[in-house]
Amino acid sequence: MHILITGTSRGIGHSICELLLEKGHSVTGTSRSSNTPFPNNQHYTHLKCDLAIEEEVENLKGVFHGENIPEVLINNAGMFEEAQFDISDEDWLENWDKTLQVNLRSAALLSKWALNTWTKADIEGRLINISSRAGYRGDTGEYASYAASKGGMVAFTKSIARSFGKHGITAYTIAPGFVDTDMAQGSIEVYGSDYLTKDLALDSIAPPGQIAEITLLLAEGKLTHATGQTFHVNSGSYLI
Repeated sequence: MHILITGTSRGIGHSICELLLEKGHSVTGTSRSSNTPFPNNQHYTHLKCDLAIEEEVENLKGVFHGENIPEVLINNAGMFEEAQFDISDEDWLENWDKTLQVNLRSAALLSKWALNTWTKADIEGRLINISSRAGYRGDTGEYASYAASKGGMVAFTKSIARSFGKHGITAYTIAPGFVDTDMAQGSIEVYGSDYLTKDLALDSIAPPGQIAEITLLLAEGKLTHATGQTFHVNSGSYLI
């Protein structure tokens, strides 16, 4: 199976990619760096792409042409950057435009290319979007753009599931809370470890490997009748 996943250099994306490769799948991954995170794995192909730059996103269109078309698309890459409500309108909108471009517009465009290719080639593709707890619960004001982008991703995924199911195409959302990654460590440095665990039902934040395990299950087509659903992995901090 060939899988395209964005944001494989670290965190959740790296963990997902590592597990997929361990299971023998062929993976094409992207990151803003030209350095491959899996230099010794012949089943991994790396593409440099900054999702904030529309021209670089456009270069990924070629992945969906040719003989080795990905059967699975995992939109994982994202940005999390604060913008207080009291900053200038120009700076606030700049944050919103960049956040929506990286977290939602680029993922939607990649999905569009995948869906058009899959339907034309009669491929029963699988779309997996890595959203966030914030897309359901909301976030603090300075991260409103992030929450809005992730909420948009959830609604987009549901629309795909409803529209393309008759083609054998399924779509899912995974909504993590805090995950034990570099991003979480950065939050610990700013707010302290109690900030990350105070609302949890468990005594620790989720390891990225658990996100990878759910992703693998969905990528391998084990839960087709769960299409359109969101899988919440947030240590019991927000229950639907």
